[in-house]
Amino acid sequence: MNLAERLEAYLSRVWNEPVAVIDLSRITGGASRETYRFSARTAKGERPLILRRDPPGSLIETDRGLEYLAFESFHDRLPVPRPVAMEPEGAELERPFFIMERVEGGAAASPFTVIPYGEHARTIGEQFFSILGTIAAADPAGLPLAKAAEAPAPETCWKIALDHWAGVIAADQQHPQPIVWAAIRALRRRPPPPAQAIRVVHGDYRTGNFLHDGAGKIIAILDWEMVHLGDPLEDLGWALDPLWGHFEADKVSGMLPRDEALAIWKTTSGLEVDETALAWWSLFNAVKGQAIWTSAAKEYRDGGFKDPVLAISGWYTARRHDEILAAALLRWESQALETLA
Repeated sequence: MNLAERLEAYLSRVWNEPVAVIDLSRITGGASRETYRFSARTAKGERPLILRRDPPGSLIETDRGLEYLAFESFHDRLPVPRPVAMEPEGAELERPFFIMERVEGGAAASPFTVIPYGEHARTIGEQFFSILGTIAAADPAGLPLAKAAEAPAPETCWKIALDHWAGVIAADQQHPQPIVWAAIRALRRRPPPPAQAIRVVHGDYRTGNFLHDGAGKIIAILDWEMVHLGDPLEDLGWALDPLWGHFEADKVSGMLPRDEALAIWKTTSGLEVDETALAWWSLFNAVKGQAIWTSAAKEYRDGGFKDPVLAISGWYTARRHDEILAAALLRWESQALETLA
């Protein structure tokens, strides 16, 4: 049976009615899940859907259950697709997967595109940081995510996150990486203040992981595969990372000046922006990025999964993040010397 036939068998069984899968096609980009678009036709009509299935190999290992619960948690309060079904054991599709409703008419920006939003950059930026603030404002205890996501203590968020990504680098690196290890040592020497609140962390909130309609409106926040509970400044630091700046030095994420972006996040989240903590999380996020690219390179070379995204991530983005890391580490150490002076 091909994939369409397997989908038909699965949906017919769980919906208890005949289902025809039409227009099934692979969506390029991304490497933590295989992503397909299709429509499910029943006697009631057609339903546009997205399939996210675990690949044979992956850029990062993530919990599909948490990703699915994130969609359940936010689809009724933010532009997030409605979840439809999840099968952690794979069922008829053989590998774990979930299905969600498809949002039509949107486009995502490649991080390598210059000025991706044109005249709508400001409008999209205001929504982008407002949505991020809304995620940070949500009390995890009242969300479906609370069923499975473990809440760390405020003073341990940084260590859990740093230990995880340092472990990924140690396991997957295939050549010496002195810059990232210097950054890891620096982060351990000067931990951040405890998290002011434990909140939902999207984990990969950045340009390229949302759809916009081309007229200034964000219509879907996607790619929740690294969602967890932790310090909301982790998400903010990732969104501000220069890798996602679209080569515009005076704007974050190619959208807004930094101070305006932070003001929007602060207003919508109800939280403060502690610059000392944000500096720590910003340096951490460059480490996290390098860990992801390190895994991508290893998977491409050794894992037998030859998605071009892995090759690009393991080469081009890794080199760019080395430059970002070096600059951030220099600022970090300079600030430490100024404090001691």
